[in-house]
Formats: sequence, structure tokens, C-alpha cells
Amino acid sequence: MPFIPHTQADVAEMLAAIGVDSIEDLFDEIPPELRAKGLDGIPAGLSEMDVARLMQRRARADGQPLCFIGAGAYEHHIPAAVWQITTRGEFYSAYTPYQAEASQGTLQVLYEFQSMMAALTAMDVSNASLYDGASALAEAILMAVRANRKSKSKRVLVPTSLHPSYRRTARGLVGNQGIELVEVDFERASGKTLVDAFEAAAADSDCAALVLPQPNFFGVLEDVDAVTDWAHARNMLVIGAVNPVALALLSPPGDWGGTGADIACGEGQPLGMPLASGGPYLGFLTCKQDYVRQLPGRIAGKTLDADGKVGYTLTLQAREQHIRRSKATSNICTNQGLLVTAATIHMAILGAEGLERVAAACHANTRTLAGMLCEIPGVEPLFDGPIFHEQALRLPAPTADVLRALAAHNILGGFDLGAEYPALDPALLVCATELRNEEEMIAFRDELARVIDARGQAHLD
Repeated sequence: MPFIPHTQADVAEMLAAIGVDSIEDLFDEIPPELRAKGLDGIPAGLSEMDVARLMQRRARADGQPLCFIGAGAYEHHIPAAVWQITTRGEFYSAYTPYQAEASQGTLQVLYEFQSMMAALTAMDVSNASLYDGASALAEAILMAVRANRKSKSKRVLVPTSLHPSYRRTARGLVGNQGIELVEVDFERASGKTLVDAFEAAAADSDCAALVLPQPNFFGVLEDVDAVTDWAHARNMLVIGAVNPVALALLSPPGDWGGTGADIACGEGQPLGMPLASGGPYLGFLTCKQDYVRQLPGRIAGKTLDADGKVGYTLTLQAREQHIRRSKATSNICTNQGLLVTAATIHMAILGAEGLERVAAACHANTRTLAGMLCEIPGVEPLFDGPIFHEQALRLPAPTADVLRALAAHNILGGFDLGAEYPALDPALLVCATELRNEEEMIAFRDELARVIDARGQAHLD
């Protein structure tokens, strides 16, 4: 917060210079009945020491629980250099790079981010990001409906195994534009959405696109090759909704099936962003070259100036602040530049090998954790398909009660699947990133065993 140095004498001198008696006189055009009568709920100002003491007390109240929740937001290790560089003044306060000659650093970061995301997803082009993964999916759906020249439909197939928040956000953003999101149920045994289910949902009707999560919300890996080829045979575009860390190990969307997915999107939070109570995060969106002019937002490019020196500039700017609103592909008005900077630095520090090691450690830890928890009588895997990053488990006790008991012992034990999928209740979605160690996983297992045993004894009594 900036320090405001004006004393009462300074304020009086300035008011005298402009010929008014008080600051209130500057707002005399506002009718008295519309003016605030005071802010009774706000306490008097505190000293710097008191403010620091208050904030530290509130921070301690949050505690430092062991976190085994994934469900779309993940607690990864973030190298100290990431935010040390990101919060430098040159990046921290940078805004939209309207003047290329004065924004070379910002433009290069955007260019490097786009290059990394295009490489990670095996797509041809990336934009400079969106608000978050959910809104990126909504933009991908709008983009697919615009871009599919072989279909006049506004129907899009969406698996129910896609993140529930993504489905809600997408419906809220595209529903009023006449786009119908047709939900496709997953197979109960494997947790995957089979080609037969997509076939039944399409019902021999024209569909513009299909959304394919990898991994899906349950952590289960989908049969992306078979589904992608089926969709393309039906003249649908394929939108991959992917976890960027998983792509260090899994086949990227650009390589799915015979010709690859057409659009890929996802949440960039695992790339250097702390959980931070839910944000801010960033959404990424990549696509094939054929659809580049349908890509919302902006694209930074690399070129040579008149003297042959490397320079960066905005090459495609399909948003309403740059072109006529009626011609804009979207009215997004930010590129989440600070988060893009953090993600770019994070990926540059880790490199391809480092990101692959993080993904492998996450996978190994989740398998280890699931194995430990399944030693507890009544706890077992919910699905039999291969997984990445998280595992769905069936519980022998009400999930909400179990999580409440674990939280009382400083353990965030996972995501209650019954809250979003009542038919699966009682079930728990657990995740163990590279930050979790064996000692922490044993502590989780032992406490979960105690909670379940205590509930069983209470029931017997």
C-alpha cells in the first residue's frame, strides 16, 4: 500500500488554493440522500505494527494442514525464483503491451509462454491466456462452434466426468448463445466415457464438437485416440481439456488419434501458482493452425526490425479493444499477464525433464497413497481404470463426516465426490502431489483408519 504523506496542513493549503473549504465541498453535486452516512463497520486505523500483528494472527488461524485435495487445483512445489522474478516491478505492474517499442519484455514473456504451451499440447498456436481453465473451456466451445464449417449444429457433447465447475461455467457462458451442451455419462466400472456412450448421446444427429478431458475429474485416463477418431469421422471438432503437468507424461492433444485434437485448453494453476484460496489463476487455449483466426484474445509474435534485430509484437488481436466489437471473437479484456509470467518462469526453470519428474512423482505418490488407504477395511478403488494425479476411493462411512473428523486433526482428506455425484456416495477423491512424503501419507492413513474404526464402534454401540 502506498504511503500518503499529506498532513492536515498540506490538505488545507491545497483546498485554499482551489477555493473550497473542505474535501466534502468537492462532491457537492452529489445529493445528500445519496452520500454514505459513515462506515460504522470499519474500525479505526491501526499502526503498522498492529496491522502486521493482526494479519499474522489471521494467517496462523488458517493453520498448515496436510492437503490431499486435488480436484482441479493442486499444491505443487514452486521454486523461490518464480515469484521473486515475477514480482519485479518491470513485470508486476506491466499492463497490456499496446506500444511494442515500450513493451518488449512483456511481449517476449507472452511469446515464450505461447511457444511453451504449443509445445506442451503439440498444437500449432497458443493465445496469451484466459481467466481460468473453466472460462478457457467455454471459449473453446464457442470457438469450435464458429470454426466447424462441416456442421451447422450448435450441439456439443460433454462428458459428466469433466470437472463439474467447468461444466457449470461453460453452460453459463455459452447457454445464452443457443449452444446446447449434451452431457454424456461415464461407465461405472472404469470411470471412462466410452465411444458407445458418445454414440448414444449423439443419437445420429449433427454435433459441432466433443469435449474430452485427460485425465478426467476422477483422475481416470480416457481412451482419447478412439474417441478422437470417432468424433472426426462424425465431422466433429475435438476439444481436449487437459492438465499441463500430466502432459509431461501423457500423449498430448495434438497427437490424439490419427490427426490430433483440434483445440486444447486447461488450467495453468499447476505451473507456478499457489492455491491462494482459489485464485487468481490462468486458462490456456491452443489450437491447430486452421483455426487460428477463431482464437480469442491476442497472439504475440517474434520478428526482425528494420535493423535486423529481434523484436516482439502483437500479431493477431481478435478482441474488442483492438477491432470492431461486432468482429471480435470474444470480449475478454485481460491476458492474466502476471500469472503468464509466473507460468513461463516456472516452466523455464523446470524444463522438459523437470516437469516430467514432477509428473512422475505425483503419479507415484498418488498410487502409494491409494495403496496405503486401501489397507483400511472397507476402503477400495472406485474405478478400475488407469489414473493420473488422483484416485477415487469408496468409503465405508459417510464422506462428509469422515472429512470433518480428519479436518479436526489438521488433515484435508480429499474431495467429497457425493457432493457432485450422489450416485457414487460415499466416495472420496484423493491426490498426493510431489510435495507429500511417506511420513505424511502414513499419518493420513492412520488417522483415516482411526476415524472409520471409531464410526464403526459407535454404530455397534
